[in-house]
Amino acid sequence: MKKAKIYIPNKNPMQSGLGKIDKWILEFETKNPTKNPLMGWESSSDTLGELKLEFSSKLSAINYAKKKKIDYEIIEPKKRKIIKKSYADNFLK
Repeated sequence: MKKAKIYIPNKNPMQSGLGKIDKWILEFETKNPTKNPLMGWESSSDTLGELKLEFSSKLSAINYAKKKKIDYEIIEPKKRKIIKKSYADNFLK
């Protein structure tokens, strides 16, 4: 049976903004990955491993998985710890 994970992807480490992190992703797990001996790449004959579906909410992703009878695991996003400080604090230490 198909198994998938539902999560919000991490933001790009090169950017500090919070834009475009509101989409939920349903991604299928790869079955029997093999390593290419020549190049060292990981590959699989399972084409569902290449598929990533985007949803606007967690509930719509869960409903899609239930409708298609897909076993799923939800990975909740971690809360950001925001520390407010002044720009001048960089020079006081």
